[in-house]
Amino acid sequence: MTKLVVRDLNPEVVARLEVRARSHGHTLEEEAKAILEEAAPLPREEAYRNASESQRRFAGRVMSDSAGLLREDRER
Repeated sequence: MTKLVVRDLNPEVVARLEVRARSHGHTLEEEAKAILEEAAPLPREEAYRNASESQRRFAGRVMSDSAGLLREDRER
């Protein structure tokens, strides 16, 4: 993985990011990653290629309905 260093970030911004991270149950680094990933989504063509590849890989398979499993888990 590539590392990214951000220099001279305003301490007030860091403080706000720390508050946001805590509210999401993340570390500061996890929150920064989530923000960056959201800001740079996959190009539409690549997303379509990924979806098509998944459809091809799972073609013909019968998938179970997970609603029952979710309901069972919630009732525990």
